[in-house]
Amino acid sequence: MKNYLNFENDIKNLDDELEKLKDPYNQSGLSEVDTQKISQTQKELDEKLKSIYSNLDPWQTTMVARHEDRPKSKFFIDNLFADFISLSGDRYYGEDKSVICGFAKFNSQSVLVIGQEKGDDLESRIERNFGMMRPEGYRKTIRLMELADRFNIPIISFIDTPGAYPGVGAEERGQAEAIARSIECCVKLKVPTLSIIIGEGGSGGAIALASSSKVIMLENAIYSVISPEGCATILWRDPKKMLDAAKAMKLSAKDLLNLEIIDEIIPEPTGGAHRDRNLILDNVRNVISKNLEEFNNMTAEEILNNRKNKFLRIGRGDGFIKNLDELSSLEIQKGNLTKIIENKKILFLSAAILIIFGLLIKILD
Repeated sequence: MKNYLNFENDIKNLDDELEKLKDPYNQSGLSEVDTQKISQTQKELDEKLKSIYSNLDPWQTTMVARHEDRPKSKFFIDNLFADFISLSGDRYYGEDKSVICGFAKFNSQSVLVIGQEKGDDLESRIERNFGMMRPEGYRKTIRLMELADRFNIPIISFIDTPGAYPGVGAEERGQAEAIARSIECCVKLKVPTLSIIIGEGGSGGAIALASSSKVIMLENAIYSVISPEGCATILWRDPKKMLDAAKAMKLSAKDLLNLEIIDEIIPEPTGGAHRDRNLILDNVRNVISKNLEEFNNMTAEEILNNRKNKFLRIGRGDGFIKNLDELSSLEIQKGNLTKIIENKKILFLSAAILIIFGLLIKILD
């Protein structure tokens, strides 16, 4: 059974009509397939999909990113990688089923695969905690990322989470610390890391695994510091203002690419990734291959500095640092403003010395 979003009523009607035309024996009085009518209806459906999906607003994009039928991490892992070996446990507390981790082969190359998994039905969603990771999940990924780094194995992560789990138990076991450690680990790795946001990239739950050499998004995915509903509740005290919040947050792939927060967008089939799973698989496969090849001729230090520069460059326009490629050195580069401030410090210091000297003479007199 197909699921439709609230702005897809016309698409649903055309889909239903198309199904009836392809199976005419369910309709009284019909005994043969009307191929001409099928072609006409299919054309109308394609045009309607193109019309709607080429003009999605940020809130509609959010709904597409959360679509029930959207391909999940397990789907990509099962179909893109060979010889996948799942590994479990953080060696501290337990196993977190909201994240799938393991080593596999991609085009005969060994890779570590990490996937935040929401689940496909109610039972699996409860088991996977709706893709919301707990501290043990982040500690598991840290353990395996450090292992991959030791053996020079690239890391590929599939991001799809509304955020880290905010429960009392998770906070008691150090949720914030685990996320911070995961970000630190991701940044320090000396192997190529690719993060592909396939659905929701929510809050610290996503950035904990998306601090990568390349951050890539599917066309209708979202990536934000908070959900639109949460933002609307905080700013306007009204969760119904999620459209205003979604527009202000710049959470769509196009906006984030313009802001240089992500590196690339993977195009989706018209109507969303769930409408043609084979096409989205091919698109993701090609992007992974291309990006892994970019790092083949880079040394470990170059890979590390490339990642550091990428994140240090975010939000910097034309300022006092002229050469943004040298950001990883973290050296202080003096500009005119710095010199003025330093000159003022010298003046204040000189004045203070003169005042103290004057007071000493007065006391001695």
